[in-house]
Parts: sequence; structure tokens; C-alpha cells
Amino acid sequence: MDDAGRRLPRGRHALPPEQVARAQRERLLAAVAEAMKTKGYAATSVGDVLKGAGVSRQTFYELFSSKLDCFMAAFDAVTGLLEERLTEAAHGDGTPLERFERAMRAYVGTLALEPGYARLFVVEVHAAGPEAIRRRAAFQGRLGELVGALLEARDEQQRFACRAVVAAVASLVTLPLVDGDAAALDAVAADIVAHVRLLTERGVLAGGRVESAAP
Repeated sequence: MDDAGRRLPRGRHALPPEQVARAQRERLLAAVAEAMKTKGYAATSVGDVLKGAGVSRQTFYELFSSKLDCFMAAFDAVTGLLEERLTEAAHGDGTPLERFERAMRAYVGTLALEPGYARLFVVEVHAAGPEAIRRRAAFQGRLGELVGALLEARDEQQRFACRAVVAAVASLVTLPLVDGDAAALDAVAADIVAHVRLLTERGVLAGGRVESAAP
């Protein structure tokens, strides 16, 4: 993630305290994601995060109240990045389906570029407890709304179809992320786009009409 691994200059420096704290926070977020990529949420300790970030325990507790607090901050960082990338990709010219395809590829591309954060977001969130799962569900809801607007869903059945697409993506990217398989992630994007194209051709996501999805 941008600047997440940035190191502070050695020795004396004139950086303002807020910049120092921001850099330390970014390093801790990167470290918690990296540690959980290899050890998982339950087995990762605050000490593992400190070692990866190169900061003191005192600094950690000045910024976060617990491992879970740090985890949730990293979760918010990756979901914020995903929403930003999807929104950027969806803007511009093209049909709704073309813009959806750009957004879908931006989504899986971001996951592929940030494997530590991606695993934290997709896999480890289930081990982090109820609050993490609720926050994940809220994010999925926002994505469902984004996809619904993008594909011009005009009634509840169409909006449900968009939510189902988002849920399918969340499930289908899990194994490729666990395996570190970028090609399989690309295949998920292609398969989802093909499925949405089929829904569009059958009228399930076209012009506000709701028709049978049967051939």
C-alpha cells in the first residue's frame, strides 16, 4: 500500500510529530498485514507486528489499543483503497458492462498487488471476530450499491442480482489469494464479467426490465 513501508530517517531529524506518527502507523499496518499473511490472525502477536514494523511497544500502544484495533485499521485502509480504485475505474466512457469490467479488473488487480492486505481483508477477517465480520458485511453492502448503480439496477430483483455478484466475487477470490495465484485471480475477473454479460443479455440487468433468466 502507498508509503506503507516507508522508513523514518536515522538519527536526528526535523520531521513534525504528526508526520512521524503517520509513518509509524503506516508501517504498523503493513506489518500486521504481512504477519497475518504467513501466520494468520490467531497466531500473530503484537510482538510479531512490532518486529515487522521496527517500532517500539510503547509506540504501538500510543497508536492502537490492541492487535484487533490495528487489524481493523488495516482493514479500513484496504477497503478504502479498493473503493477508490473501483470508483476511479468505473468512471469515464463506455457501456455499463464495459465500465463494470474495468471496475472488476481494478478490484482483482489491487488484491494481486497487495497480497498481505488482501488476505487480511478476505481470509483473516473471519478469525478477527464479530466486529470485523460486521465491517466486512458493511463494505460488501457498499460494493453491492456501487455495482447496482454501475449496472443501472432499477428494482429490488436487479439490486439483489448485483449483491449476489459481489458475494460471488468475495468467495471466488479466496482460494487464489490463499494460493498466491495471480492467474487464477485474473480468471475470476473474466468469469464474473462473462456471467454479468449473460445476465445483461437475458434481461436480468438490462434497462430496468426483469425477465426470466431461463434460456
